[in-house]
Amino acid sequence: MKKNALDFWVGLFVVLGFIALLFLALKAGNMSSLSFQPTYPLKLKFDNIGGLKPRAPVKSAGVTVGRVASIGFDTNTYQALVTINMDQQYQFPKDTSAKILTSGLLGEQYIGLEPGGDSEMLKAGDTIAMTQSAIVLENLIGQFLYSKAADSGAAKPGASAPAPAPAEAGSGAAGK
Repeated sequence: MKKNALDFWVGLFVVLGFIALLFLALKAGNMSSLSFQPTYPLKLKFDNIGGLKPRAPVKSAGVTVGRVASIGFDTNTYQALVTINMDQQYQFPKDTSAKILTSGLLGEQYIGLEPGGDSEMLKAGDTIAMTQSAIVLENLIGQFLYSKAADSGAAKPGASAPAPAPAEAGSGAAGK
C-alpha cells in the first residue's frame, strides 16, 4: 500500500512539473494568451519595426485588442508590412493611428492604437495609414552624441563671443 501511495505522489509531481514546463514554454513563445474569438485583419506600413515580433500584442488604452499576425516587406515602398488580427468585438474608426511602443525601458515591443474621431469604422483588410515607427535606442544615442559634438565644435574653448554692436541713438530719422 505504501508503494502505491509513493508512486501516486511521484506521478503527480511529474505531471505538475510537465504542466509548469508547458506553461513556461507558452509564456516564452508569447502563446499563453491563445484566443479563439473571431478576428479581422488590418494592414500597417512602417519605416522601421525595431524588434516587433509576430504574436506581439496590439493594445489600445492598455487593453490588448489584437495580435500581430505576420511581418513582411513591401518591395514597392521598401517598408515593413505588418498584418494584425483584431478581435471582432473591438471596432476602430478609419482615422485610427498606430505606433510601435516598448513596455518598460528594454521590454517587449507592441503596437499601440489611438482611435480617431471618424464615424466610419475599419473593415477587414483595410490599411491604417497613420503610423509611427519604432524608436531605435542606437539612433537616439547617435543623434544625442552628434548634437553634443556639433555644440562643442561651434563654441571653441577660450574664444570669446563677439560683443553686440552698440545701438546708435536717433539713427532712424536723423538722416532726413
